[in-house]
Amino acid sequence: MAVDKKLMSKKKPTFPVNEMLHDYLEKYNRNIKSSLYYDDLLRFQGSVTVYDKNDEDTLWVRTYYSQYDREEIDRSLKEIYARLHSDGNVESIPFLNVDAIDYCTFGNSKPFRIKIRNILNDNFTYFYVKKADASRIYGLELEHILSPHNMNFLVYKDTLIEEHIAGIPGDDFIRDILPKCTELEKAQIAKEFVKFKERCLIRLLGDMRSYNYVITPTHDFDHIIYKIRAIDFDQQSFEGNLKVYNLQFMKENFKMIEMVGKKLQNDSIRQYKIEERSFMAKRMLTAPRRTTRLIKCMKADTISFPENVALLKKQLVKYVGDVKFKDCQNMGEILETILAFVKRNYLNISNKDLF
Repeated sequence: MAVDKKLMSKKKPTFPVNEMLHDYLEKYNRNIKSSLYYDDLLRFQGSVTVYDKNDEDTLWVRTYYSQYDREEIDRSLKEIYARLHSDGNVESIPFLNVDAIDYCTFGNSKPFRIKIRNILNDNFTYFYVKKADASRIYGLELEHILSPHNMNFLVYKDTLIEEHIAGIPGDDFIRDILPKCTELEKAQIAKEFVKFKERCLIRLLGDMRSYNYVITPTHDFDHIIYKIRAIDFDQQSFEGNLKVYNLQFMKENFKMIEMVGKKLQNDSIRQYKIEERSFMAKRMLTAPRRTTRLIKCMKADTISFPENVALLKKQLVKYVGDVKFKDCQNMGEILETILAFVKRNYLNISNKDLF
């Protein structure tokens, strides 16, 4: 079940945001003008380790800046917050405080996590500042278009601003909460996991190990409904091995896969997969121009290595049996072929499996 380390042996680079993608972001109000770059936050003078409530290292460090830099950075971060969460009106800025700027060296994006607090009521929220990466931006946009969740993010040249996605980290949930769930709750989580797994596979979002998604519980009358959301989009359409896009091959997800096998029959699993593909098709049909424009950008862009594209094409032809993948020249064309299949199947009211 585990993903072999060789499947993801080559470190993913940061792909630049080209002019065509910038134009797309401008059209859909994702672009901003800011006085702050990601690199500005790297000028911290010192840091201390951030520990969790169990005194374990979180792999984040709390940064400290010179007084001059801190004043300038704080002002820019408050302006970004106002733009991210409202219309950019500066009238709220005097009531905001930057409580913490944390830095994480774990993973590809090396993000800064910003904690903003309203001093009038002590409510706080987080957002992230990262180096802009074209493949990650495509991942965020595809999540916005194809999933049930809206994504709130902004781009300024080579800097990416992302809203915090609230939820219980998947690895923590599996370890601490899942064993305490009722059998009915486990069945509902299994259903959601099947749908989440299908969504990631169809739109080629890779490396969805348990710490790259969150579980969000919602109280509904006398029970709790659990939803699953991706929080890491670095591996959008990059890897060549098809297994990297399939959650069942991640050892960190073994307990979830095991639960699906115990709680759901094959007919139910297939039905939930069909439901998720139908939902994705409906989303594409309700936003046809946006989907087409985004795929057009991907087709004109480079977000993977040629050897990854060649390997994925070969595996898809073998696994799906559709020779159309042979003609694909890049990841954008591969994804276009997959989504066209999903949409065509929905319009033809077909139950044919893709994977």
